[in-house]
Amino acid sequence: MQDVVIREEVPEVEDFLRLRVAAGMTGRSRQAAERGLPNSLYGVVAVVDGVTVGMGRVVGDGGCNFEIVDVAVDPAYQRRGIGRRLVQSIMGYLDRAAPAGSYISLIGDVPELYEPFGFRRTAPRSEGMHKWQGEAVRG
Repeated sequence: MQDVVIREEVPEVEDFLRLRVAAGMTGRSRQAAERGLPNSLYGVVAVVDGVTVGMGRVVGDGGCNFEIVDVAVDPAYQRRGIGRRLVQSIMGYLDRAAPAGSYISLIGDVPELYEPFGFRRTAPRSEGMHKWQGEAVRG
C-alpha cells in the first residue's frame, strides 16, 4: 500500500468538494465551502502521493459545542484504516481543545467508525434532526 500521510490542516476547497461527492455524501456549493472551511476549528487530511484522499473537520464554538463533520475517504482508498486514522487525529485535537463538559456530536453514516472512540447513538433519548437551506447540491 502506498504511504498515507496524515496532515493537520483544513482541506482545500477543491478537495473538499471532490471528496464529499466521491464518498457518496451530499455535495456542497463552492460558495458555502469557500465561506465555511476557513471557520473550521480543526481539519485533517490524508494524502497519498500529493493527492488528498481523505478528510475530516471539527466545527463549533470552541468551548461548549464541537461537531465532527465531513469525514470522508475516496472509495479507492477505503477499508485501509484511513478513516480510523482521521478520527484518531480529530480525537487527539478534541482531547487537547475541548474543556470538560463540552458536547461533542456528529451525524455518522458509518456509526461503527465512531463507536470505538466512545460515541453512542442517542435514540431513543434524543433524535438527530436536519434541514437543508434551499436546494441540496447533488454531485
